[in-house]
Amino acid sequence: MAGSLSSVDYGVVAVFFTVMVGIGVYYSRRPTSSAQFFGNDKTVPWWLSGVSFYMNSFSALAFVMYSALAYKFGWIPVAISWISVPVVLLGAWFLAVRWRRAAKGSPIDFVAERYTPAMCGTLAVLGLPMQLLDNALKLLAIGTVVGVGMGFPLFWAICISGVIIVVYTFLGGLKATLACDFIQFLVIIAVVFALPPLCLGRLAALDGGAGVLHGFKVFLERVPPGFFDFTAGKYTLVYMLVFFCVVCSTLSTNWSLVQRYYSTRSDGDARKMAYLVAVLLFLGPPLFFFPAMAARVFLPDLPESEMNGVYALLCREVLPIGMMGLVVAAMFAATMSSLAGNFNAAAAVMVNELYLRFSKSPSPQAKMVAARVATVVVGSLVVALTFVMQYAQGADDLFNLSNKVFGVLLPPIALPMLGGLLVRRLSRRAGMSGLVGGAAFGLALFAAGVRWPFLREMIWAFPLTAAATVVFLALGTLVFRDGPDGRAAVEAFFSRLEKEDDKT
Repeated sequence: MAGSLSSVDYGVVAVFFTVMVGIGVYYSRRPTSSAQFFGNDKTVPWWLSGVSFYMNSFSALAFVMYSALAYKFGWIPVAISWISVPVVLLGAWFLAVRWRRAAKGSPIDFVAERYTPAMCGTLAVLGLPMQLLDNALKLLAIGTVVGVGMGFPLFWAICISGVIIVVYTFLGGLKATLACDFIQFLVIIAVVFALPPLCLGRLAALDGGAGVLHGFKVFLERVPPGFFDFTAGKYTLVYMLVFFCVVCSTLSTNWSLVQRYYSTRSDGDARKMAYLVAVLLFLGPPLFFFPAMAARVFLPDLPESEMNGVYALLCREVLPIGMMGLVVAAMFAATMSSLAGNFNAAAAVMVNELYLRFSKSPSPQAKMVAARVATVVVGSLVVALTFVMQYAQGADDLFNLSNKVFGVLLPPIALPMLGGLLVRRLSRRAGMSGLVGGAAFGLALFAAGVRWPFLREMIWAFPLTAAATVVFLALGTLVFRDGPDGRAAVEAFFSRLEKEDDKT
């Protein structure tokens, strides 16, 4: 597969990277305070925040795992992706305004007000390593996909994308990240709209015809039975229900996505942003996964071991010179958007929940320096961790391991955050009970998976850990009851959440 990229393709990728750096340079003088650097000045247009939210939910895994599912099962990855649509709509109705009003300096700073400062610090210490691990896995994914599947050097794929993300996030903060997200969105849209007609033309040629309509007719005639079913194999209704709960927890509490809510100009804009995301999440999957479905007809009988590379294979089959470079740029764009958002959000937590809690009245200039230093630290750790993972073991093992670890640690982090926003009756110390108790139960469940491997599977690990976290939240409320001062603090917090926004 190596050497499949031409000089024109490399030129397209070089232009893409140059534009990303140029955006960072352009925005380098815009943030004059750490609040602007992290989006806390709440001045982002809803449409830009919505596009960024959508891009932050993307990654190179869509080009690998989901495309492999589309080739093997057909409609399944579309059905899985559509689970995000009702989740985002629920977020628009119940969480968008609350997130915008709750967060002040970082995605988790409200935890100190709703629960306790100790709970906020613990959440930062536990959440930051998970963010770094997740980001490193995404960077390894894009390096593996572009390096192995499309002939782009693996080492440089990791280094260049990691460094460029750090550069434009370091220079321009959230505003540069949002602008890059928009450009990256346009790149992906170009690929999404270009590939289906090319694949349909390839299908039409199989039957000696021409035109997209004839190609679509050939596609419908030759796909296997059940290709448009919403469930297949292990992807049962029960699996979909559990995955819905996982997506709820992820899209509702992910730090970079929370940032998109609270950076908007008004409560109404926060809702409109979520509605835009829901539309994009509904329209995107059928277009995005159709080429991999079509490849089942014009690239039949791929062995199971090669299905993860189906996107690269079909691109080489139908794309002209130069377009392959655009696809590589789109793959970089998918992961770079997610990483840049996470870099900025993680830096916000480092500065606001760790640095500012231990520093003595730093000046605005010192806060800006801390913001940029934190961005470099996060980016450097992610790149370093990516290379450690690359040399430690195979990417597939790492993806499987990470999914299992996140399955047991996500509920203890997400459920106390959501409960703090939605449930008045939770006591202030219940959050720590749910976080620590749920995490301990989840890790014990993971350890028990040595003897009973099924306990590490998402369909078991997530609901069991989620149920345990809810139990610990309830026990924490019963055992650690709030006194008058504690209840007054909780009521004051919810009063702030319920106060009408004069910009709405």
